[in-house]
Amino acid sequence: MTTMTTGSDTLTRDALAVLQPGFVGTSAPDWLLRRIGEGLASVGLFGRNIATGPQVAVLTAQLRAERDDLLVAIDEEGGDVTRIEVRSGSSFPGNLALGAVDDVDLTREVARELGRRLAECGVNLNWAPSADVNSNPDNPIIGVRAFGAEPALVARHTAAYIEGLQAAGVAACTKHFPGHGDTNVDSHHAMPRIDVDLDTLHARELVPFRAAIAAGSKSVMSAHILLPALDPARPATLSPRILTGLLREELGYDGLIVSDAVEMRAIAGTVGIERGSVLAIAAGADALCVGGGLADEDTVLRLRDALVTAVRDGELAEERLADAAARVRALAAWTQRARGDVTAPGAAVQEGTAPGTGSGIGLVAARRAARITASPTWRPVGSAPYVATFTPVMNIAVSSETPWSIGGELAALLPGTASGTYGPDSAAADVLAAAGERRIVAVVRDEHRHPWMAAALDGLLAARPDTIVVEMGVPRATPRGALHIATHGAARVCGRAAAEAIAGV
Repeated sequence: MTTMTTGSDTLTRDALAVLQPGFVGTSAPDWLLRRIGEGLASVGLFGRNIATGPQVAVLTAQLRAERDDLLVAIDEEGGDVTRIEVRSGSSFPGNLALGAVDDVDLTREVARELGRRLAECGVNLNWAPSADVNSNPDNPIIGVRAFGAEPALVARHTAAYIEGLQAAGVAACTKHFPGHGDTNVDSHHAMPRIDVDLDTLHARELVPFRAAIAAGSKSVMSAHILLPALDPARPATLSPRILTGLLREELGYDGLIVSDAVEMRAIAGTVGIERGSVLAIAAGADALCVGGGLADEDTVLRLRDALVTAVRDGELAEERLADAAARVRALAAWTQRARGDVTAPGAAVQEGTAPGTGSGIGLVAARRAARITASPTWRPVGSAPYVATFTPVMNIAVSSETPWSIGGELAALLPGTASGTYGPDSAAADVLAAAGERRIVAVVRDEHRHPWMAAALDGLLAARPDTIVVEMGVPRATPRGALHIATHGAARVCGRAAAEAIAGV
């Protein structure tokens, strides 16, 4: 690595301004504070940076002591993808649950409350909502993160979510443009490809993004996906035809364009993060998300220097980099203006708790989202059951630290509840042996995508027809069991709603 210039240089400041890096630790490392002083305009928070609400407020105050207009971003979708409640599970159901209820006022209220709690902690940019139309039921990365599979439904809830979040003074970042719903490949691992014609793209994928633009989304995040109908050579994040031609010029979007994480394999495993960062800015991106996997000073300096070198070599127009940096600073200025009526960071957060640990609107929404199918003989469970959770390979967007299932929530209502976790090598006999005489509650996630999970349920229901089934993913499989509950997500409040249905409270 070669350091090109000093931190006082305008070109270097612009190169730093377009980066949105992460870091390790629950307080800011010295290197990060130095780089903020040199021009870094954004920082991303991840689960590793969060212990409690007050701690996050102290952290963001520490960061803003270096730069008051700093953008502090987080990937807080609610539902399965939570950072602020990474170790407890979210107090808010995710998009699919809100889409299942289909009450835009409820979606707006949930997003406003989520935004309020983020603002309390000093977060002012949320990499959410997902505006993807989950048209492919085998999609391994979107699923319950989408409002649904119908473009108009996704569009109206995307707009409501943006309105609610931004009313709390937190900028929305609508993702993953131009739509990640019709994929069966995870761009964290490889390059997804969507082979649809332009008419389909406009009638399906782009409908929610048009609604997001009309709703005033302050930022839009690009996807690392290949759409040959638009650009046969470059994924959206690196494509001038998609970012500038389609998003800027055709759709008329004038806000901040943020790349999805450049260390994802779709970029890092093809052109590399340095080259990918230069190509993304040249294509029309204004900010580069990095830090979920690479969270060190060297990564920041490598990307900074790659951008500076590209300008000096004539590969990247200096005006394009300056324009990108100006858009970052413009969003930072908006967040400062929007901060006026928001409670000061940490003021309403109790020590030892994370924001959102109460019930409130999130639990109300989760209860409304639960879809219950009961047999004629169903009666609520009155004694401690056995919860068998069938766990697939997790979506990489969901932190491995985040608990899911309903064992804890059910134990709070039915003390003595026991639990076990089962994978692809487990059989129904394993569950039956562990459960003994207890009533069995089988918790699944996307049963329709996992034949081993469906086979385990077959065996359980054959042996114990009174088994209760809780589907916490996309409910595509036919409901079965003495009681079937589709929660439309695995947030903590979704587990609570299912537990209440089982216990009859």
